[in-house]
Amino acid sequence: MAEHRSMQRAALLDAARTLLSEGGTEALTFPALARHTGLARSSVYEYFRSRAAVVEELCEVDFPVWAADVQAAMERADTPEDKIEAYVRRQLALAGDRRHRAVVAISAGELDAGAREKIRAAHGGLVTLVVQALSTLGHSQPRMAAMLLQGIVDAAVRRLEFGAAAEDPETITDAAVALALRGVRG
Repeated sequence: MAEHRSMQRAALLDAARTLLSEGGTEALTFPALARHTGLARSSVYEYFRSRAAVVEELCEVDFPVWAADVQAAMERADTPEDKIEAYVRRQLALAGDRRHRAVVAISAGELDAGAREKIRAAHGGLVTLVVQALSTLGHSQPRMAAMLLQGIVDAAVRRLEFGAAAEDPETITDAAVALALRGVRG
């Protein structure tokens, strides 16, 4: 029974990722979750009390996977600059992933304070990954520099997601990396 419930919960989260990545937060409704999973709408309420609860669980499940991926890319890099480049490039490479598109949709949506706080905390964990590299480069305020660096990444992600179709993703990524590296050396 517990395994069955766990599988249904996972199916609901997977359906939520699909809905969010394809249609944004407006698409994440309990009737749509029920349709995508074949569950009765009343069953969806047995797992989640609200859309915000779905979002919070997605953040708890998906952000650590994403952060671990970025961290692994940074660990393979040698110099602080290479670590920063890996931090930017890996996040932008993940931007096309359904989990990431769902997170972007969540971040753009209207959420309650609890869900927004979970997103902020998860982003904070991601930003912490690059603080050490910035410290090594001699930044007097590496945490602030890391937050600004993440702003470059977030802007590039939005450009990749919603920007002009004529722009090549590699060009956007290269521009974000160049801007980030020039900025962190400044």
